[in-house]
Amino acid sequence: MLQKISEHVYRFRDTCNVYVLCDGREAVLIDFGSGDVLDHLPAVGVERVAGVLMTHHHRDQGQGLARAAEKGIRIFVPHAEQELFHSVNEHWQAREVYNNYNVRQDRFSILESVPVAGTLKDYAAYTFGSIGVRVLPTPGHTAGSVTLLARLDGKHIAFSGDLMAAPGKVWSMAATQWTYNGAEGAAYSVLSLQSLKEVNPDWILPSHGEPITEPSRAADLLIGRLQRLLELRGQYAHLADWRERPYEPITPHLLRNRTCMANSYVVLSQSGKALLIDYGYDFNAGLAAGPDRSARRPWLYSVEALKRQYGVRKIDVVMPTHYHDDHVAGFNLLRDVEGAEVWAAENFADLLEHPSRYDVPCLWYDPIPVDRRLPIGRPIRWEEYEFTLYEQPGHTLYAVAISFEADGKRVLAIGDQQGNDDHLWNYVYKNRFRIGDYVQSAELYSKLGPDLIISGHWEPLWVQPGYLEMLKKNGEALEALHKELLPLDDIDLGAEGFCAWIRPYQITAKSGETVNLQVEVINPFGHEAEIALSFIVPRGWEADRRGISMPMQPHAAAAVDFSVRIPAGITARRARVAVDVTAGHIRLGQQADALITVKPPQ
Repeated sequence: MLQKISEHVYRFRDTCNVYVLCDGREAVLIDFGSGDVLDHLPAVGVERVAGVLMTHHHRDQGQGLARAAEKGIRIFVPHAEQELFHSVNEHWQAREVYNNYNVRQDRFSILESVPVAGTLKDYAAYTFGSIGVRVLPTPGHTAGSVTLLARLDGKHIAFSGDLMAAPGKVWSMAATQWTYNGAEGAAYSVLSLQSLKEVNPDWILPSHGEPITEPSRAADLLIGRLQRLLELRGQYAHLADWRERPYEPITPHLLRNRTCMANSYVVLSQSGKALLIDYGYDFNAGLAAGPDRSARRPWLYSVEALKRQYGVRKIDVVMPTHYHDDHVAGFNLLRDVEGAEVWAAENFADLLEHPSRYDVPCLWYDPIPVDRRLPIGRPIRWEEYEFTLYEQPGHTLYAVAISFEADGKRVLAIGDQQGNDDHLWNYVYKNRFRIGDYVQSAELYSKLGPDLIISGHWEPLWVQPGYLEMLKKNGEALEALHKELLPLDDIDLGAEGFCAWIRPYQITAKSGETVNLQVEVINPFGHEAEIALSFIVPRGWEADRRGISMPMQPHAAAAVDFSVRIPAGITARRARVAVDVTAGHIRLGQQADALITVKPPQ
C-alpha cells in the first residue's frame, strides 16, 4: 500500500522505495521497482502517470520498467546511463566476463531494453503538469546517479536514490567500488553529499530507508565516516583542499583548474568573463572501469568556486586544443547550463560535430555543436585578448597549439603534444600520427618563442634556454628512427600503416535503406601508380559498384564515393563493410572498414 509522506507525496515500498508525486489525477513516479506501484495508484485517485524518473540504472530501481513501457508511460533516465536502459543487449554482449577486472555494478542492470522518452541532463529542470523537478548530479552509488529536487507541500525535497540510506549509512559499499580494489564511488559520494548539502533540502527521501528530516546532520555523519575510510586506505587526502581551492593562478589572469583529469585553463577578462581552454572531467576523483558512457561522466563541480573566488560573472567561451574526451567531455554542459559558446579550430570542428564519421580514439559520445569555427594562423579576438591557432599534429592529427599573451607573458597552450620530462613518447599511431609531426611542432614553438607552455597533463612550464632546441632534436630523432624502421622507400603507408579510410566510420540506418560512404585513399608510392579499390559488403547486401581503378600521382590523395543497399527485413549491430586496396603491383588487402548498425523500420 501507499504511505502518505505529505499531501502530494506518497511512498510505495517495493524492491526500492518508489515515490509518487501527485498532481490531481496525474502523478510522477521517482524510480519504479517491480512496477507493482501501478496497482495501488487508484487508491489515491491517480489515473495517469505522466512519467517515471529514474535516479540510476540498478535493477532494484527499475526491474519492472517493461510494464511501464507496455502501458505507454514515458520513462526518463539519467543522461549518463541512458544506454543501460535503451541498449541493454548491446551492453550485455560487450561486457567482459572472463578475466574480468571491472567490478563496477553495471551488470546489476535491467535485463531487457525499454524505450526511453528522454534523458535527465545534469542541472536541467523539467516540468510535469504542476510538478517541477531539477537534476543534481550526485555520483557515488553509480557514476551516473542523480538526485531529483522538487518543491512540494512547502518542502524542498531531495529524492537522492542510493546516495544515502540513513544518517551516516549507505545502502551498498560494494556499489562504490568502480574499479578493481578502488574507492572512487566513496570519494565521489563525499563530493556529492557536500553538493547536496549546499542546495539545502528540507527532506531527503532515499531509495532505501526512511525519510531523512535532518539532511545536513545526516550528510555530515556519512561524510565523516567515508573520509575515515579513505584515510585508512591512504587515498583522496586532497579532496578538501581541491574543494576549497580548485583553481590556482599561473599569472594573475591565467588560472589552472587543478582538479581536472586533463588540465583546464581559464583566461580572465577585465569585464568578468572567462574563456576556458579545454574542459573535460572536472573535479576528477577517478574514472570508473569500462569505456561506456555510464563510466565517463562530466560535471561542473568547480564552476561556482571559480565565479565566487575570481569574480567571474559569465563562462563566455570554451576552446579545445584537440578533440579527446578528457579535454571536451564537459563542453555540452557548459553550453547548456552556462551558455558558453564553443569555439573550435576549423581543422577538427567537424570531428566535434560529427564524431561518428571518424575512426580515432577517445571520441566523446555526443556531437558537440561548434558556435564559431576558428581559422588557422589568423588572429581572433576575445575581449582584450588576441588568440592565434596553429596546426599541431603529433599527439593527434586533429589538434592545435593556441598562442596568446596574458599579463605580459607569451603563452602557448599545446594540449597533450609534449610532456615535461624531456622525453618524446606521447604520440599515438591511431591518432593519425605522422613521422615528421614533432619536428613541425618544435619548429612552430621556436618561431613563436613562448615564455610559458601550458599542457594537458603536466605542470605549467616556464621555457628555459635550450629547451626548444631540445624538442627539435627529439623530433628529428623520432623522425629518423621511423625512417630507419619502416620500408618507406618501397611503400609509404605512413606511421599509421594504412593508405585508405572510410567515412562515415559508423552509420545507423534502417533495413531497406541505401547508405552513402566515401573512401579516402593515398597513393603510397613516390611515383605515379594505378590504385584499385574493391568494395566489400556483407552477404546479401549490394554495393552500387564492385570497385574502381585510377591512376594517382606520387603520394596524392583522392576521395571515392560509393553506396551500399541494405536488404529489407534485417537488423544488425555493427555490420562490416570494407575496401580492398591494390596499389600498383602490391595487393594490400582490406585496408579500411566501416560499421553499419541496422534498425528495423518504424
